Amino acid sequence: MRFLLAAAATLLAVADASTLTPPVLPLIVRNPYLSTWLNNARDVPWSRWPMFWTGQEIGFSVLASVPDTGAVYPLLGRPQDSLEAGGEGYNISFPTYLGAKYDASVTNLTYSIPHNTSIQKPLELVLSFLSPVTPTSTLRQSIPAAYLTVYVRGSFDVDVYIDLNGQWVSGDRSSKITWELEQTNYEDAKKLKTWKVKRQGEQLFTEWNDRAEWGMLHFSSPGDVRHESGTSALLRQRFSRTGTLQDEVDGMFRSIMDEEPVFAFSKSFKLGSNTTSSSGTDSVLFTIAHIQDPVVQYASARGLTYMRPLWKSWFFSDSALITYHYLDFHNAQSLASNYSTQLAIDAYASGSDSYVDIVALSARQTMGATSFSGTVDNPLLFLKEISSNGNSQTVDVIFPAFPFFLYTQPRWLAYLLEPLLEHMLSGQYPNKYTMHDLGYHFPNLTGHQHGNDEYMPVEECGDMLIMGLALVNSLSYGSGHEAPSIWSALGSGDYNAESTTESVFALSALEVRDGIQGLDDRWGGEAMGAHQAKKWLGKSYRLWKQWTGYLVEFTLEPHNQLSTDDFAGWLALQTNLALKGIIGIKAMSELAAIMDEETDATHYRNISAVYIKRWEELGISRDGTHAKLAYDWYGSWTTLYSLYADAVLCFHPSNASFVSASTILKHGSGQTPMKPAHPKRPAHDNFIPSRIYAMQSTWYAAVMQKYGLPLDSRHLYAKSDWEFEVAAVSSRATRSQILDRVAKWLNETETDRPFTDLYNTEGKGGFPGPDFFARPVVGAHFAFLTLERACGGAARRGLAFLDEDGARDEL
Repeated sequence: MRFLLAAAATLLAVADASTLTPPVLPLIVRNPYLSTWLNNARDVPWSRWPMFWTGQEIGFSVLASVPDTGAVYPLLGRPQDSLEAGGEGYNISFPTYLGAKYDASVTNLTYSIPHNTSIQKPLELVLSFLSPVTPTSTLRQSIPAAYLTVYVRGSFDVDVYIDLNGQWVSGDRSSKITWELEQTNYEDAKKLKTWKVKRQGEQLFTEWNDRAEWGMLHFSSPGDVRHESGTSALLRQRFSRTGTLQDEVDGMFRSIMDEEPVFAFSKSFKLGSNTTSSSGTDSVLFTIAHIQDPVVQYASARGLTYMRPLWKSWFFSDSALITYHYLDFHNAQSLASNYSTQLAIDAYASGSDSYVDIVALSARQTMGATSFSGTVDNPLLFLKEISSNGNSQTVDVIFPAFPFFLYTQPRWLAYLLEPLLEHMLSGQYPNKYTMHDLGYHFPNLTGHQHGNDEYMPVEECGDMLIMGLALVNSLSYGSGHEAPSIWSALGSGDYNAESTTESVFALSALEVRDGIQGLDDRWGGEAMGAHQAKKWLGKSYRLWKQWTGYLVEFTLEPHNQLSTDDFAGWLALQTNLALKGIIGIKAMSELAAIMDEETDATHYRNISAVYIKRWEELGISRDGTHAKLAYDWYGSWTTLYSLYADAVLCFHPSNASFVSASTILKHGSGQTPMKPAHPKRPAHDNFIPSRIYAMQSTWYAAVMQKYGLPLDSRHLYAKSDWEFEVAAVSSRATRSQILDRVAKWLNETETDRPFTDLYNTEGKGGFPGPDFFARPVVGAHFAFLTLERACGGAARRGLAFLDEDGARDEL
């Protein structure tokens, strides 16, 4: 267990700088169905039960007992409700809660437990929850499991008890469940204990209040702990009296709340016998997994297909996966810590201390909406539009999330787009514009064969084209320091350009680096990036061109339709929506140039140039101070978050050294070609004039509210995803205002769900209706970090004028 002690000590130090106090914190968050959160996180952890992302309570309790005093302490959940006041053999007491610390992968809850003598110092106990974000290892990220380490430091003995109930496998409290205890051999015949729990009658691809009604819970511990299943109150009372469990399995299968069966482990820490120092340390590791096979059904090119989890490509059984995951704790923790540490460094550079906490809270939430599937030859990543309507693979939900994926691991963005491209290439979607989503409700990605999905044609076409070029740009770099993600540039980059059986971005060549196995190879870069980009675009070029044709016809003056902000209603001539489509056309000119389609490249470049000039005439207020919400809505204003796409795609270059992605991919990054193969825009020929950026940055500062920047002039509610995108393309002063006010909101909001992206900027900062929470769109909170690295840093340099004394002169 030595490595557990060292790793646990590392976990204790992960987040010393956590300063924000959100209403909810992530505990076990891996996918849409393994998603457990600390409820009422500003209060003590035993004030309420942990919750599923919907707000439903979930059975997850932790107790600590001190044998010397007979005191039993609730640590998580409300197990004290099962105990009798003045119960025989124990007394209910409460620890001192020292608070929560967190980073991108870890949440630590720290307690102080007293002894009955003044001689003994209080014992420190930490519950450390690790849901690792591992951008260098898709294998590990695909595992639907997380870790809980209990770490203790003190000079007297303490016993710890943990139980889970059947709510982990069904949203229906009346569901009948079955269970068993499995003991697995590993490490020279030692045993790994695992509770296996599932619905007795599983219902494939069915949800109950957004909870999966199929799949099995695996709750694992080392072999030296005690175990027991049985009625919750009886087990908790017995532990409180004796400090242990009886190693027995209740054989009476029943419903989740019929004499509530729980599945428990207990561990005794003998710190009082420590002779080497006045204070001893110890730890124990548990893992929690929710395994489903299949994970979704998907209307692929070969028809409706049951999709297996990606981890099945490497592990022959559930037990093999669980054992690997348990023994891999040290590696997973190390990779996650590397990501969290670098993320904190990069976020701190934004100039806002609070930004470090905001992106840390957003990382697990973004990945928590996804589920890895496919094979190593063709990996896929499926996404649920959590809380807003449950759609599958929603384009305008992936779009706000894409800054997270570009910064963290661009290959995961490719895996998100692939199911959409495959489905539409197969002819199963009838419209000329791109589809809104792949299915009305996750996990049923059955498509829309009649084209009756939510009507956002300009929105979705613009989103796809922008993300398409962003993905291609992520492949086009020379040295690793120029890569959009520092983690994606690691590895050897052995790419088989001649393969016809595997996808462009296959995972068939996992590597060993620094003694850690199962790491991804390099993403793009140099000649390999050029081959990958052309092969990927070549397969779907007709779709990109089709969607651009739609935008050419309809984006300059968009008719009455929805944008991604569909809760705000239908509206014609939306200024921000039109801009998104125009940028999409511009993006297509770059994609066409990469494919040597020079006629197309020139055509779309010219059209976008004409359109952007006309857009400025139509969309900017008569006094030239701000963008209007709609061309014909005088006196209105809007958050012009589509400017972010212009910047992150490097359409606003900074100096003469800038070379477009198409040029890099066609000729390599080592040198600029003497004679470019296609007309290259002058380095200072910004697509959107600098005065528009300066104008909007100044305007945002003028309309700021208590808790941030409202979406537009119609309401006082804000969308945090778009706030962070406009913050990234504003002056440092305006950006700091936005970040500080969002931080203030996070500390004070009355919302009681995981990080909402839609909230009131006045009053108590509550939900405005509809209630959005736990959505992956918080990936947009990474917008500044992504912009910092886009196009080798040229994207951010292109906006340096915003912080110069003459920035206002741009107006």
